This record gives sequence, C-alpha cells and structure tokens, in this order.
Amino acid sequence: MLRTNQAFLNYFEGLYNNHKNDVVLKHFSRDENILIQDQPLSKLRLIKEGIVKCYFTEENAKEYIVEFLGNGEILGEVELIKNIHCLCGVKAVSDVTVYETNIAFFKSLVKNDLLFNHLLLDSFAERIINTSSRASYQQLYTVERSLTQLLNMQASQEIQMSKEDMAAYLGITVRSLNRILKDMK
Repeated sequence: MLRTNQAFLNYFEGLYNNHKNDVVLKHFSRDENILIQDQPLSKLRLIKEGIVKCYFTEENAKEYIVEFLGNGEILGEVELIKNIHCLCGVKAVSDVTVYETNIAFFKSLVKNDLLFNHLLLDSFAERIINTSSRASYQQLYTVERSLTQLLNMQASQEIQMSKEDMAAYLGITVRSLNRILKDMK
C-alpha cells in the first residue's frame, strides 16, 4: 500500500551532502501538487519524508490513485528518461520534503553512476511487481478486504484520507464506499 525505498533514500542523502549545488531540499504542504499530469517536468524529485498519492485523472475528471509513495521513492524519472510530460499527478497527502535535482544532473547520473542505475532499475522492477500484485489482489479479493488494508495503513501512518481518495484508490465510487463502510460496521 505505501511504497518506500530506503536504499534510494540513503543514496540521495549522500548526494545531497556531497553535491549541495546540484541537490536541494524542497518542502510541500499537505494537498500541494508536486507533479501535474500532462505538464512538462523540469526537476527530478526523491521523497525524503512524507507521503504522496500518485494518481491518474481520466477524461471524465475521475481520479484513480495508482499508489501511495513514501520515503525514498523517486518521482519523474520515467518522464525524464522518455522525455515526455508527466504521466500522472502527484500530490502531498502529508507535509512532504523532497530532494530535488535538475535534468542535467539527473542525466549525468544516468550516464556516469553505476550505483544510481542499479537503484533505478531496482525501483522499476519493484514497481512492476507491485502493480501486477495489486492487480491480481483486486481480482482475487473483495473490496472490503482492500478497504480494511487501506484503513489500517491510514491508522498506522497517522494520516487522514478523504472518502474521495479512498474510493479513488479502490477504483469505486464514493457512494459504493459509503455502502461498504456501512456494511462493515
């Protein structure tokens, strides 16, 4: 439910300490947009602390939350590698601090840093595994079971999530969510 990557976080802490001109800290408040779907990207970011939601907004203006990302998760790498606009939106669910670097420094890391490339490949593989696991889980288990996990994550991370966000993560309407919550009580 909440994805983290301690190895990437440790790597970026080292970059920040050794490349103060190339890696900076930036803060985002709860509900602030970090990336906007279909907009150009000018920076690579890695979450130092906090939680964000990564979501698609469909043509009918409905949101679908792909996943929640936490400490050590990288943002914008796919778009920078493919030289495309943001695939999805990323919004702060809590106060968030990120390490931020420009495109030129990111490209130099891709070209020259083997450890960075290994961490990037590991991150890609982990996301593929998580996406396929979540898809199969949603096919095999009830929405009630997924909702229970979501509520447990919310409690353990001490974050408040709107019903709209819970429904968007589960791929259901708020009305359906309300019905399930009523039945669970």
